Amino acid sequence: MGKFIIKKTPTGGYNFSLFAANKEKIAVASQIYTTKAACRTGIASVGKNAAKCIAEDRIVDTTLQTVEDKPYPKFEIYLDKAGLFRYRLYASNGESIAMSEEGYKSKNGIKNGIKSIAANAPDAEIVDESL
Repeated sequence: MGKFIIKKTPTGGYNFSLFAANKEKIAVASQIYTTKAACRTGIASVGKNAAKCIAEDRIVDTTLQTVEDKPYPKFEIYLDKAGLFRYRLYASNGESIAMSEEGYKSKNGIKNGIKSIAANAPDAEIVDESL
């Protein structure tokens, strides 16, 4: 089972990270939340939307020559400035809610990372380290 960790930012906001069962960090919040309640809502959205994206094949690969767009919620695979694969998870409203913290060297790696989010996020324990 995965684990979300909530932390307080230096500016007084809140963010989260998602760790897989093997303790590897697989996702971070795409934004800083002003309240802890909003951060928890973001966590719930990651669990719900990641699972839906996998179940309904809503993964958009922008690294292909021909990109097939999909409706929100969706994962988006892209290349960063270093040429590594990364992803963003978008909610139903089109807002980015989670992203990969590190780049992946291969497309299989990024796809496995996305599957790991869908597998770990829905029932993940939430640990509040902001206290």
